[in-house]
Amino acid sequence: MTLAATPRGDVWVIGDIQGCAGALRALLDHPELARSDTELWFAGDLVNRGPDSLGALRLIQSLGPRARAILGNHDLHLLAVVAGVRPPGKSDTFQDILSAPDAAELIDWLRHRPLLVRDRGHVMVHAGILPAWTLDQAQALAGEIETAIRRPDWHPAMHDLYGEEPLQWDDALQGPDRMRVIVNALTRMRVCHADDGRMNFRHKAGPHDNPELVPWFELPGRRDPAEPVVFGHWSALGLHIRPDAICLDTGCVWGRALTALRLRDHKIVQQDCATCR
Repeated sequence: MTLAATPRGDVWVIGDIQGCAGALRALLDHPELARSDTELWFAGDLVNRGPDSLGALRLIQSLGPRARAILGNHDLHLLAVVAGVRPPGKSDTFQDILSAPDAAELIDWLRHRPLLVRDRGHVMVHAGILPAWTLDQAQALAGEIETAIRRPDWHPAMHDLYGEEPLQWDDALQGPDRMRVIVNALTRMRVCHADDGRMNFRHKAGPHDNPELVPWFELPGRRDPAEPVVFGHWSALGLHIRPDAICLDTGCVWGRALTALRLRDHKIVQQDCATCR
């Protein structure tokens, strides 16, 4: 006799929270997201710039196995500050985490989050995937960074993650150059140069405001486009749904909305974030 597989609940993916714990609590009170069998995926940038980074991190951690959160650039910045690699910035709002009695536990939990989740026929990253990568390759490359920052002696590895060059992938890349390209693509990329595919980190406006730049998901030659990539990071793009790419950064920290999307049918639930501004 073959036993039936245990049913899995719906997956809801939530865009950039950036320390807006109040909006997240309100969103998670929605009846469909509050179900005990619902999986909640978080597309990175859990902390920073908003009013309650500590509350946001504690709330997501408290969800236990229901939550699958990935690292965004702001989360990595927090880890870099803890590691002594970068100083806090004037606009950083995660001092509440650094001074919390459970800071060590929270930081340890955060640095064990992945950079990429691939499940249910979808891929979740914070920013994007280079068109030269297959999804298998992207998953393996993300794993290289995850391994480095999960080691007991993880602080030195954070030095290798910062810098804007190289701007393109090459299979021959090694060491810090390799690590920077991987991290920058997965957590910082929005647009690339149309002529040669080089990443551009200066452009933060809309997707077609510069004719020399194109969104990473519109570059020709993308591998494995049949598995949609769900991402955040680009508040100027906002909610953007196409068959192969879904953006969920709807600018909660800028007073707009926090967005959740149900994977199986792309149903949207949003929470007003006026109090996060």
